[in-house]
Amino acid sequence: MTQIVFIGIGAGAAAALLFASLASGSLLALVLFYLSPLPILLAGIGWNYTAGLIAAGFAAACLGFALDGYFAATFIVAIGLPAWWLGYLALLARPARNSSETLEWYPVGQIVLWAAVIGGAAIVAIILVYFGTDIETFNARLRTFIETVLGLRAGGGGGALETEPFIDINLLAKILPAMLASALTVILLINAWLAARIAKMSGQLHRPWPELPAIRFPRFAPLVLAAALAGAFLPGLLGIISDAFAAALTVAFAALGFAVLHVMTRGSGGRPLVLGGVYTAVIIFGWPAIILALLGLVDTAIDLRGRTTRTRGPPTLH
Repeated sequence: MTQIVFIGIGAGAAAALLFASLASGSLLALVLFYLSPLPILLAGIGWNYTAGLIAAGFAAACLGFALDGYFAATFIVAIGLPAWWLGYLALLARPARNSSETLEWYPVGQIVLWAAVIGGAAIVAIILVYFGTDIETFNARLRTFIETVLGLRAGGGGGALETEPFIDINLLAKILPAMLASALTVILLINAWLAARIAKMSGQLHRPWPELPAIRFPRFAPLVLAAALAGAFLPGLLGIISDAFAAALTVAFAALGFAVLHVMTRGSGGRPLVLGGVYTAVIIFGWPAIILALLGLVDTAIDLRGRTTRTRGPPTLH
């Protein structure tokens, strides 16, 4: 237990430093911030959920002491608890039934979905606390936030410069939560993968490495995405909240789309070119992820990978 405590404290200190670097405002600090869930996930996946929980709590305490309570609360909601929960799920298992394996591990596909759900929920919680729980207060505080970030000031009088001539607050109110939720989901997924790879390379991964192209979502997952997309048309904060969850779930289905693409291009001579081109397009432009999300939706509905397997023979997933 002593080792677990020290692992948690060390991981928490590293996570706090990575997250606190955001206060400097530099480009390097942004990269370090993106890696802030990694130490907590490493502690959780490489050791156990207790180490991950200690890491999350110690990091929040350090940020609260060194900076302020808002930084600590933002960290624990957006990074600490989500990273701990994903690490917990990664090592969740039960005795296997009707299988040669002794343990049945929590499905990776459901971990991907959890990353989207908690990514959306974390952003919704933060924006409601920071910007308000009614649309008028939300828009007013968002306008103030934009002026602060952009350094806008009116000449002479020192008052705030009107932003309406060049910034549509209502449009930004719809876009910003969705962008933040999708970005947080990507951050959580990438760091979970990195933590698992590092744990595997160091011999600390306690579950077998999963066949990632074989991940699947539950049948109800498209219904959840459809509900979020439908809710996006609602007025006021309900629509903004639905936007955040819809964007996060779209990222999850895009990850599933990548898995489908890996299987469907198996055996093709142009496979490296296709995969490389798709990954590059998503990283540079972003919007091709929507096409991948549609591919993931179709696979969930009609089992594209299963059809491909029956046509071409058993795949070698990698």
